[in-house]
Amino acid sequence: MIKVQNLVKKYGDKVAVDNLTFTISKGGVHGFLGPNGAGKSTTMNVITGCLRATSGSVLIDGVDMLESPLEAKAKIGYLPEIPPLYENMTTHEYLVFVAEAKDVPYDKLYRNVNSVMELTSIEDVSGRLIKNLSKGYRQRIGIAQTMLGNPDVILLDEPTVGLDPKQIIEIRKLIKKLGKVKTVVISSHILSEIEELCDDVLIISHGKMIAHDSIENLEHKLEKTQALSISVRGQKESVFRTLEQVGGLTDCTVTGSRGGVVSLKLEHDSGIDIRDAVFSALAEAGCPILSMDTSALTLEDIYLKLTDSEESSAPEENGKKKKSRGGKKK
Repeated sequence: MIKVQNLVKKYGDKVAVDNLTFTISKGGVHGFLGPNGAGKSTTMNVITGCLRATSGSVLIDGVDMLESPLEAKAKIGYLPEIPPLYENMTTHEYLVFVAEAKDVPYDKLYRNVNSVMELTSIEDVSGRLIKNLSKGYRQRIGIAQTMLGNPDVILLDEPTVGLDPKQIIEIRKLIKKLGKVKTVVISSHILSEIEELCDDVLIISHGKMIAHDSIENLEHKLEKTQALSISVRGQKESVFRTLEQVGGLTDCTVTGSRGGVVSLKLEHDSGIDIRDAVFSALAEAGCPILSMDTSALTLEDIYLKLTDSEESSAPEENGKKKKSRGGKKK
């Protein structure tokens, strides 16, 4: 449904998107992740035709965005991070305006507007000025306008920002529903949201693709590393010195420290069970373990590993190499 080939976008000498190539299949919900400044918003703006690519191509259902922009854009509904709302209009007036701008036929226009208002639960603010509405309502109006004109592709940049917990649940249900009949692409900083909603995830860093696969497959690719979460009573320095003697331990990260109790996340090779060795070493050092839990690899773990790996291999800037999170102890 979406095919991006050798996409490059430059701002002067700065390369925001660097030879990006990927394909998003028809239907389903697809996640789009990356650190701040990775090129996510730029890529989405090029895909939607809001920005012109320096080079490369974008095809929406086989239609080239550069050669046939109006036809390609008609297939897309887009919610940028800041919804494009006219605040002096009422909710209904704004949606009618957007529907007219999208050339929705008059005999279908009001039915289409009423339908998207019902789907996003904004009927109760139909006659109110947008400038007087909460951020949550504005966000839902922004989502509603993406669906006008019945586009094949819906791109949502941070769709649940500003919503209360109940609204978030409703919008996530709506996104799942849309994914059954539309191709939905979500950019979000809420990793749990991506994990819950998406069939696959595309991760970019420094404008380059570093992963594009299902979450399950990404987990399998990194399953050679397992994690062990422990809480230990003792001084952090003493705990670290003790853990340095444990074979098979590849990384150790402090996740909390309070009242003489240190919480740590230990990473180790999957072929080794280090629990007995960790228990014995800390017991001998007089640092009793208060809790010990094995933990499955999460999307957050995958995301941090992939982006940190890319960060550590980033080119030098001003003669200084960028630091990674790497190293055995932190």
